[in-house]
Amino acid sequence: MNEAPVEIEEKLALAQLYLSEENIKGFRQEFLSLHVYEQGQYYLSLSEQDRQRMYYFLSPKEMADMFEVIEEDEQSVEVYLKEMDPQYAADMLSEMYTDNAVDVLKQLDKPDLRNYLNLMTEDSANEIKELLHYEDETAGAIMTTEYVSVEAHQTIRSAMAILKSKAAEAETIYYIYVVDPAERLVGVISLRELITHDDDELVSEVMGDRPVSVNVTDDQNDVAKTIRDYNFLAVPVIDNDEYLLGIITVDDIIDVIDEEAESDYSGLAGVDVGEQSENPFVAASKRLPWLITLLFLGMGTATLISRYEVLVSEASILAVFISLITGTAGNAGTQSLAVAVRKLADNDDKSKGFGSLILSEVLTGIVTGLTTGVTIFIVIGIWKQNFILGFVVGIAMFFAIIVANLAGSFIPILMDRIGFDPAVASGPFISTLSDLTSVLIYFNIAAYFMSFFVQAG
Repeated sequence: MNEAPVEIEEKLALAQLYLSEENIKGFRQEFLSLHVYEQGQYYLSLSEQDRQRMYYFLSPKEMADMFEVIEEDEQSVEVYLKEMDPQYAADMLSEMYTDNAVDVLKQLDKPDLRNYLNLMTEDSANEIKELLHYEDETAGAIMTTEYVSVEAHQTIRSAMAILKSKAAEAETIYYIYVVDPAERLVGVISLRELITHDDDELVSEVMGDRPVSVNVTDDQNDVAKTIRDYNFLAVPVIDNDEYLLGIITVDDIIDVIDEEAESDYSGLAGVDVGEQSENPFVAASKRLPWLITLLFLGMGTATLISRYEVLVSEASILAVFISLITGTAGNAGTQSLAVAVRKLADNDDKSKGFGSLILSEVLTGIVTGLTTGVTIFIVIGIWKQNFILGFVVGIAMFFAIIVANLAGSFIPILMDRIGFDPAVASGPFISTLSDLTSVLIYFNIAAYFMSFFVQAG
């Protein structure tokens, strides 16, 4: 089981040795025998001097195969391209699948983008330009134009001939799309069906004539759900007139899912979890604005507590349970926030409407608040021999959890309705807001029962 990693390490060590010795033949033999992912990881570990040697040792096509699997931040991609000879970089981008080349070029400044397009062949530049004008995070922005299509009146034999001629350039050959003479999508046929049917049968007799497709303007999340629901390896992209424009493959959707997950985690944590900087000052500069904002919101809680100094001085035991109530309510609010954001990402749940999501979380808050409140009532009553105190803390916790659940579900839903990312309603924000409301609820209830409380204490 351990031989494969050892073999890879040996190949990498040999590749590095040949690279440093400028042994082109030896380097190419070891490097090109690696999987493209391993090639990419090796490339990222190199110094600029070693990368410059690689550009000399590898063709633009070989570099393109590896460059497509590299996932680096915007600054790094720009640095790598500027290290290359401009014509070499343009040729490499031309050899990449169109959607991947577009992803790279979108990270560059417009002057650099235009420069690379001008250095490409006219056909390559035109294909890339077609995709560049689509809005980010839409089907058009992530689709590729490298696919195989045939017409319905063709035989299986002729369709197989077309497939063989185009397979090398196509991003996937598992699905062959059927179009009419005007290039409108009319069906789909799988590679399995092509292989298993008689050569003289017509494509129209074998194809599925109700192909599932997505519109070029559809949100990338909706495309991801379509591929997930139908277990597709790829899905065709059409315009409003049903013209076939491209396809979206499952590997692109995996990238979309990763991006959305990272975005949600970042929102819930109130920090960019994808930040790559190892410099603590840079990392702190990105986190401080949100923390400072929460600091001022937290000052509201401190100010509110100070208004109840008299109450606390008369019954100091009340101060013991402030953090218990605020912490529990904050946790409940964060849970509700996570559930609401997840439900909003699901069309089925979202279609139930604004009210049903709110109602569901409020009812959940009532159940959890009642259970938690009764539990703490019994615990404090026995522990402190004061069931009045237990009742005050328990009833405060009951209402604080309900309000926290309401806020945790209402705020992201409201943000979604007005067009903002619901994940921006981060966990720290909901927790801090819950602190404020919990303290208000707790001391108002305590003040109402003060006469009984002091006598019982």
